[in-house]
Amino acid sequence: MESVFASIAQAPEDPILGVTVAYNKDPSPVKLNLGVGAYRTEEGKPVVLNVVRKAEQMLVNDPSRKKEYLPIVGLADFNKLSAKLIFGADSAAVLENRVATVQCLSGTGSLRVGTEFLARHYHQRKIYIPQPTWGNHPKVFTLGGLEVKTYRYYDPETRGLNFKGLLEDLTSAPSGAIVLLHACAHNPTGVDPTLSQWEEIRELMRSKGLLPFFDSAYQGFASGSLDADAQSVRMFVADGGECLVAQSYAKNMGLYGERVGALSIVCRTADVAARVESQLKLVIRPMYSNPPIHGASIVATILKDNDMYNEWTIELKEMADRIISMRKQLFDALTARGTPGDWSHIIKQIGMFTFTGLNVEQVAFMTREYHIYMTSDGRISMAGLSSKTVPHLADAIHAAVTQIS
Repeated sequence: MESVFASIAQAPEDPILGVTVAYNKDPSPVKLNLGVGAYRTEEGKPVVLNVVRKAEQMLVNDPSRKKEYLPIVGLADFNKLSAKLIFGADSAAVLENRVATVQCLSGTGSLRVGTEFLARHYHQRKIYIPQPTWGNHPKVFTLGGLEVKTYRYYDPETRGLNFKGLLEDLTSAPSGAIVLLHACAHNPTGVDPTLSQWEEIRELMRSKGLLPFFDSAYQGFASGSLDADAQSVRMFVADGGECLVAQSYAKNMGLYGERVGALSIVCRTADVAARVESQLKLVIRPMYSNPPIHGASIVATILKDNDMYNEWTIELKEMADRIISMRKQLFDALTARGTPGDWSHIIKQIGMFTFTGLNVEQVAFMTREYHIYMTSDGRISMAGLSSKTVPHLADAIHAAVTQIS
């Protein structure tokens, strides 16, 4: 008897995760995976932070710990500490209880919960997202009930920010529209506005009543400083206005598979924040009931202990510094080879990814001839590089640029 699902078509691979599938099938000893956004050591190995191991050991050794369900909004300590981390311990919004924070399933889950909340309770359904943005953003927002529009962001000519286009597009957006902003280390381009540009964006958005929805996936991971990487968000919170922030601990604590994140909604008053939280519970309950306890407990353990927090900031800065050093090494290697073109964008961009400017044909050539795997838009994960693999990548880029136009 035929399956009732017999007519279902084979779905295409996820464009980012599909890179790893292709990489895993390649038997070449020199293959290199620069597709997935996960940190690797100089030896190309995944890493668990020492401070995370320490926190886990403490949790395991604590006989009073239970495996009971968390409340719908998650672990209270985790939520409080997450809000302080992104907004600052001295944030008026935090001190005045104007922030509704709920624990979610990493960054993606936080975006999805925020989206469904907005689709139910906000008067404007349009969300403007940067062009380009992370491949999952349009899917999350569309499935969550919002209508996706784009605003200009990246300038392929300068391989930098198209600030003029960005301002023009946000100026012509309808009043009250939601705007997705990458808090720092824009994915996939690695191009961020300067602080003075952020201030212009803030003034424009507030004057038009546009609602900011920040995606903060790389706090501390971009520059090595938790405070510096939160400046864009804090500017928007300091003016007393409202905004949403999705936070992830995947990158900055290396808790990728633990799926630990938070959604914070900054409100005008504590009374509104309490009502917002009550409605967030109604979004979460039928979605996944309540979040998992382990990853959030690791984060809370680290954030509430001064010594562990300081140890974390040191390990975090080491990861950020290694990525910055890979940028310099790749730039130097291309310069040494006399590779045609200006490659200074590699050291100007920030965070895990570099938008190389390579086209689809050049990317395919590098995969075919050099066994280097990346997304077809030319985005490479700097975290997947090491001093040993930089020369191989530089040779491949040089060959691609000189042989394929």
